[in-house]
Amino acid sequence: MFLTYLRRELRRRRKAALVVASGLALGIALVIVVNSVSSGMQQAQGKVLESLYGLGTDMTVTKAAPPPSEGGSARPRFNFDAEDGDEKQSNDVVMPQGFQTLASSTVGEVAGQSGVASAVGGLSLTVVKVDGEFKPGEFKPREGGTVGGGGGGGGPQGEVRGGGAAFDVNSYTVYGTDTARQDLGPLTSSKITDGRAFKTTETDAEVAVVDSAYAKEKKYKVGSEVTIKGTKFEIIGIATADSGDAAANLYIPLKQAQTLSDSKDKVTTVYVQADDSQQIDAVKSAIQENIAGTTVTTSADLADTVSGSLSTASDLATNVGKWLSIAVLVAAFVVAGLLTMSAVGRRVQEFGTLKALGWKSGRVTRQVVGEAMVNGLVGGVLGIAVGVAGAYALTAVSPSLTAQLGAAGGGGGGAGGGLMRAGGPGGQAADKAVEIALTAPISAATIALAVGLAVTGGLIAGAFGGWRASRLRPADALRRVE
Repeated sequence: MFLTYLRRELRRRRKAALVVASGLALGIALVIVVNSVSSGMQQAQGKVLESLYGLGTDMTVTKAAPPPSEGGSARPRFNFDAEDGDEKQSNDVVMPQGFQTLASSTVGEVAGQSGVASAVGGLSLTVVKVDGEFKPGEFKPREGGTVGGGGGGGGPQGEVRGGGAAFDVNSYTVYGTDTARQDLGPLTSSKITDGRAFKTTETDAEVAVVDSAYAKEKKYKVGSEVTIKGTKFEIIGIATADSGDAAANLYIPLKQAQTLSDSKDKVTTVYVQADDSQQIDAVKSAIQENIAGTTVTTSADLADTVSGSLSTASDLATNVGKWLSIAVLVAAFVVAGLLTMSAVGRRVQEFGTLKALGWKSGRVTRQVVGEAMVNGLVGGVLGIAVGVAGAYALTAVSPSLTAQLGAAGGGGGGAGGGLMRAGGPGGQAADKAVEIALTAPISAATIALAVGLAVTGGLIAGAFGGWRASRLRPADALRRVE
């Protein structure tokens, strides 16, 4: 009879322990998966945003362009001579795009800030090229008189018919890169697929690297020449953007870009790499505090400009996923506590007898807490195993997400102002879709969090059960004796 009771009681304990461990395991596994997916989302956004400002760049420093009322966004002016008749004319206007220019010395100031590993300047330009000719028409005199000239002589009176002008307007973007420091900036997001990259000695050479898509459109090849404001640049390389959309159509040495745009010793953007990616906010604050009048923009500031399925999935992981994890964990903790209390209630005879034999309440409580801790740790091990398996399965499948990059705006100096693409007139980024494979990397911090939750679950369950056990009296055991 006693053996039958003992076996039945052991089965009850195992079932209760399994339920407690399973509940904790489910909550912990969900936390691991959600945290891993959130980390994968951040990495995916980082990959998308690399196409905006280049590999290795943690932040950019810019200066917002003034509003039109204060002289900003000046329209280009072209000089043509109508008296040249049907002679073909060409006129280039080269101007910095999107931002006010910064002194080149700003690069050194930024590099000297605490936490900055490297800084390099770049000059983003828009070139508006107009080619064409005036077409004089036929002059037909009008009968009767001349046109008075204010007391002077008169001229023939009539009209010109069939005249006009035919001009072709072509706009493209140019990025001035520091050939001695090519480790940062938009060009790092492209690979040379034909020809070669800049040499460090070509700081003032008349050479250019052209984006592959633009080269295909204009039929440029390595060895071709492109003329910008009367200066001929030899194309030495064709670059293909990793993201499928380049930062600029043409890349030329920084000094040449400064000369063409009358921006000597000026840059539009300082690209910054931090010593520690975990200290980016501190570095940003230091730059803003010590270099007045600048806008510092990090990848986190641009996260809101990313839309599409990547943004939707990120919102789900951040909001729904985390709240769901919290709800499941709270439920698991409560259920674990209630089941432990129920198990203690069924063991009144056992604990009451132990107390009658001289066990103190503290010893009984420690016994219950110890058992609950074991259940919590078992649940933690199961949860970590399930969570890690789920994260690895998600990484193996690598579902494809679409990131839609919207226009960041032209030089507004807001969150998107500092890191907007070099391409596009006025510093605006054209909408484009980028496909990113989602992964779910697991960090040591996530595993540590899971272990902490397992211990917490065991302690909560032990606290419920210990409180119930501490209230038992030896007399309770005697009433249960059959």
